[in-house]
Amino acid sequence: MTMLRELLTLCRPHWPWLVLSIVVGLATLLANIALMAMSGWFIAAMAVAGAAGASLNYFTPAAIIRACAILRTGGRYVERLVGHETTFRLLARLRVWLYGRLEPQSPDRLALWHGADVATRLRADVDRLETAYLRVFSPLVVGAAAAVVVVWFLARFDTALASVEAVCMLSAALVLPLALVRLSARHGRDRVRLSSSLTEAAVDAVQGMGELVVFAGAVSHFRQRFLATSNRLIHVQTRLGNLTALGQAGMLLAANLALWCVVVVAIPLVRGGALDSADFVMVALVALAGFEAVAPVPAALFTLGAVGEAARRLFALAADRSDGPAGGTLCHVPERCDLVATGVCFRYGDDGPTVLADIAFSLPQGGRMALLGPVGSGKSTLVGVLTGLRRPSGGTITLGGHDIGEYEPETLRRCFSVASQDAALFTGTIRSNLLLAAPQAPEEALWRALAVAQLDGFVQDLDEGLETSVGEAGLTLSGGQARRLAVARAWLRDTPVLVLDEPGEGLDTATERALLTAVVANLGRRSLILITHRKVGVDLVDQSLRLDQMR
Repeated sequence: MTMLRELLTLCRPHWPWLVLSIVVGLATLLANIALMAMSGWFIAAMAVAGAAGASLNYFTPAAIIRACAILRTGGRYVERLVGHETTFRLLARLRVWLYGRLEPQSPDRLALWHGADVATRLRADVDRLETAYLRVFSPLVVGAAAAVVVVWFLARFDTALASVEAVCMLSAALVLPLALVRLSARHGRDRVRLSSSLTEAAVDAVQGMGELVVFAGAVSHFRQRFLATSNRLIHVQTRLGNLTALGQAGMLLAANLALWCVVVVAIPLVRGGALDSADFVMVALVALAGFEAVAPVPAALFTLGAVGEAARRLFALAADRSDGPAGGTLCHVPERCDLVATGVCFRYGDDGPTVLADIAFSLPQGGRMALLGPVGSGKSTLVGVLTGLRRPSGGTITLGGHDIGEYEPETLRRCFSVASQDAALFTGTIRSNLLLAAPQAPEEALWRALAVAQLDGFVQDLDEGLETSVGEAGLTLSGGQARRLAVARAWLRDTPVLVLDEPGEGLDTATERALLTAVVANLGRRSLILITHRKVGVDLVDQSLRLDQMR
């Protein structure tokens, strides 16, 4: 319940939509109950009047019945419309909030999460929370309000009728479901965890298929583990299905029991003249139809476990931002982005090993610097520190005369363009991947960026040119082509500092030389930080910083 309260607190800006949806749902539900009750009363009253030869004003009840029918039909449509609009607004709010919490987190923090687990939390868990309103919050509130109205209506005729209905409703909607929820809560949490584990295993299998095939017996061992997880998930889902079916059976039993009990209590009232025959039929139908109010409650309570676990997983993913970059107040990119590092040190965690120690350099606006060193010497980590993605453990880094911690994170990001070692391409076309850097860039700028990256000839030879799909994560491109497309995208984003992390990986020496020469020739006023463990293009920079033993 704590997670649900936090979730509802997060959705506070959309409370008017929540209230409107609940009001419409309650009106629709009461109209449906009234339609059944009034129809039964009208038929019974007409029969009694016909048998007694008495007259009856049938215009008023007929009008009420038609009004209830119209309200029920129109209300169903409006309820769906408002309910789904509310849900979409809540989901949009949740997703924006979640990405707003994730985006400032440091790479070190995000690296602690399995990629497939993060994907499951961002998609499956968010989608599961979609049911939090439609299947949990709204049914509970509407059901409770409608049940109170039904009991109050029966109490107007006799308190014994209301008592019988209340006891049966409480037994069906709370006592039995809560007992079953205690049994199903663990299974609901296990279902979420096992679903996530199964997704992680599937992703690991696809990404590591080569290793699984190479090592003898690895495929068989992995298959056994995968099937074991799948069988546990099937077992949990079966148990949840059985408990849900038991709850539905209990609801049907309680509804029919309430009908019979109300009839038994009402018969003496009819005989004693306290209740006429037409009202007797109406009371019985209200007792039966009233269970429509509480019918969704058991399912809502069963869903609580899975929804609570999904909320817990999302809040855990978004909770810790302690090691992310600190946000300052400066919101303007400085006129000159001179980059100066003095005694910079970095370590992963308070007790982690030292990765960087005593790093010092000065890179004026428009300068060119190479970070040299073997793999694992801390070059990419240093770039993360310089760009504000990681906090230095010691020392200072200034940009334009101000400490980088004084800048707002978004402002600091507008100062750097980074082509990382991992060419992060997205499923789409070459054009769409380039436009991520500059959404308003004209086509001439796209071709110029490709020319700088030595990729324009390749793209021109393609049948669809810029509209060629790169496949999922750029799988249709070679490693060198993907790396050059990432360089073109970074160059296209006009920022004061351009960072190229191992741009020549996967390229022959001549192509790498041509690429770096073109980049340097088209820098303009931009600074360049070249990270490499090779010597190609080092003669094109003004200064070199060699990292050895992380110093």
